[in-house]
Amino acid sequence: MVTEPQLQAKRPVSAPLAGPYGHPFHPILVTVPIGAWVTSLVFDIASRTVSSPGFLTQASEWLIAVGVIGALLAALTGFLDLFALPRATPAMSVAVLGLSGYLGGKLAYRYGVRVADENTQAEGCTPGRGAGRFRPSV
Repeated sequence: MVTEPQLQAKRPVSAPLAGPYGHPFHPILVTVPIGAWVTSLVFDIASRTVSSPGFLTQASEWLIAVGVIGALLAALTGFLDLFALPRATPAMSVAVLGLSGYLGGKLAYRYGVRVADENTQAEGCTPGRGAGRFRPSV
């Protein structure tokens, strides 16, 4: 059975936030930073293969800026959508966000992912051999 708060969550907060054809803007806007940042990465890799990479690196910097602006707009509309959800849902979202932060910290500080060499990462992954001992170099 669908309750009134669930039905309210399906209605846009306001007409301007409804987006085209009544679809919310947040899912549309998140594609902008994703596309910009992925393309920026491709341009960064491509800049290593050409003799004069200036145009690629400059385009990459512009795409990063476009991605940041797009992410801010997506976050703004996402927060507005979040406020339209039923009361218990945002509390659940915070719990999931906290769990993902915990797991990200575990990847960085226990296993050294993206901050340590492969041998140090392997030590963190082997039970009993240095698990939890990783300290990032400063």
